[in-house]
Amino acid sequence: MAKIYSYVVRYDSGFAPNPFYNYCTLATCKPPIRKSASVGDWILGSGSNDRKVRRGGRLVYAMKVTEIMSFDDYSRDARFQIKKPYRNGSRKQSCGDNIYYRETPLLKWNQLDSFHSDNNGQLNPNHVRRDTAVNRVLVSDHYVYFGGEGPKIPKELVDSKGRSICKSGVGFTAFNDLQLLASFEQWLGSLGVNGYQGAPFEWLSLRKSK
Repeated sequence: MAKIYSYVVRYDSGFAPNPFYNYCTLATCKPPIRKSASVGDWILGSGSNDRKVRRGGRLVYAMKVTEIMSFDDYSRDARFQIKKPYRNGSRKQSCGDNIYYRETPLLKWNQLDSFHSDNNGQLNPNHVRRDTAVNRVLVSDHYVYFGGEGPKIPKELVDSKGRSICKSGVGFTAFNDLQLLASFEQWLGSLGVNGYQGAPFEWLSLRKSK
């Protein structure tokens, strides 16, 4: 049975997840989820309730995992070359998450200039170590991403133990509840949309600050 992995998207920048170019990918951050998730599982990211964000209880994105790849395969796949970051390009180009590659499986990881690099564009060993500790990229062509303008998640979406599908705080919650899964999919389908719907919260914040 499919599971639901729910967590708070603390930094909604378009990088993790990366919802662009008709695929939602989770290639960095959240190594425990990337390690455990299987094809057919749902990943649900809700907004942060940090005082600078105030988006707690709202849907940032939901992706049904349709494919799982290694970093090596992700780096080489023709579909995802466009997800390699171009830091001097548009916001969408700059937050590409296809950042890890190596010449052979025996060599160390290289890291493209990205949101996880040092400010000077050089490799950040801490991010490399954390990201590549789980050599799995979650891919979805069945997703909806609202970014900083998502709807409220219904309070009625709870499992048999009374736990809300909407995570709060750090970490994640994994749900293995058939009724919750059915109710969640019904609600998500009732929204009547698929794919990229709105800009990441951090993009909206930049607009407001100008």
